[in-house]
Amino acid sequence: MARGPFRDTAGRAPGRSRTVSRDLYSLIPMSRPPFLTLPAGARAYRLRTARGEFAVHDARPASAARGTVLLVPGFTGSKEDFIALLEPLSSAGFRLVAVDGRGQHESPGPRKEAAYAQDELAQDLLAQATALSAATEDPVHLLGHSLGGLIARAAVLRDPGAFASLTIMSSGPAAISAPQCARIKLLIDALTVMDMESVWQAMRELDPPEAADAATPPGVAEFLHQRWLGTVPEQLIVTGRQLAAEPDRVDELAALRLRTHVLSGESDYAWPVPLIDEMAGRLAARRTVIDGAGHSPNTERAHPTADALTSFWRDVG
Repeated sequence: MARGPFRDTAGRAPGRSRTVSRDLYSLIPMSRPPFLTLPAGARAYRLRTARGEFAVHDARPASAARGTVLLVPGFTGSKEDFIALLEPLSSAGFRLVAVDGRGQHESPGPRKEAAYAQDELAQDLLAQATALSAATEDPVHLLGHSLGGLIARAAVLRDPGAFASLTIMSSGPAAISAPQCARIKLLIDALTVMDMESVWQAMRELDPPEAADAATPPGVAEFLHQRWLGTVPEQLIVTGRQLAAEPDRVDELAALRLRTHVLSGESDYAWPVPLIDEMAGRLAARRTVIDGAGHSPNTERAHPTADALTSFWRDVG
C-alpha cells in the first residue's frame, strides 16, 4: 500500500530527481503476454469504425465461425494481452478480435482528458461491435479484462442488443480495492508532472528481482516499454480515476438478463475474489475460477481459460 504522496527524497515535486518513492514500482502490475507471435490465420490491422480506426489482432477459424468475440484489455494493457488465447479459441471455431482502445498502444488518441470518459470508451466498443457484425448481422460476444470489464459493462448498459453475451474477466462490481486506489493516485500524481519515459525509468529502477528482464520472454521486455510509451498519458490518468471511483452497477446489469460469465484467477490484487464471487451471484452468471492464475488468467493460464470461455460461448449458441 502506498505510504504517502509521490515525492522525491528531498520532498520536492516529482520530475526533479531520479530518486523517487519506492512505492512507485507497486503502482499497477502490468500484464505480460507470454509471447508476441500471432498464430497462423491471425493478422494485425486497423479496424475502421464510425468512431475512427483501432489497432486489432483478428484470428479466424479455418471454417465458418461459430461467433465473433471482441476482447477488451485492461489498464496499461493492449490487444497483445489476449495473444495466447487466439489459437485455442479460433481452433474451437470462434473469430477473435482483440483491440487496443483509443489512446492504448497502437490506437491513436487525443491529449484531452474528456476523450477518455467511460461513456466515450463504451461508445467506441459499440462502434467496434457494429463494424464486426456488419457482414453477419449477428451480435458479438464481448469480453472485458479488468478495466476492460468496467468499460464493457458500460457498453452493454448503453445498448444490450449489440451483444450476444458478456464475459467479465478479473473485474469487480465497483471500484478497485483501497490499496490499489492509493497506488492509482500515486501513478496519476506522477503522470501529471513527469513524461512517460521518466515514469517508466523510475519504475524500472525499482523493479524487484522477480520482475527483471531475465524472467521475461525474449522481446517482451522491449514490447512492454514500447507499449507504455505508445499509451496516451491522459488515457491512463482518466481511466485510473475511473478504476478508483467506479460505482456499483451490478443490479442494472442483472436487470438486462444478458447471458453473463464471470471469470477470474484464484487470487486477485485489484478486486478480492470473494467480492467477484458475490457479483457473479447477483448476476446469476456462470462463474469460473482458473486454478493457478492471478489477475490475468488470459496470460497466466491461457488454455484452461480458453476451455472455460469456449464452453460458455457454445452454451450461449
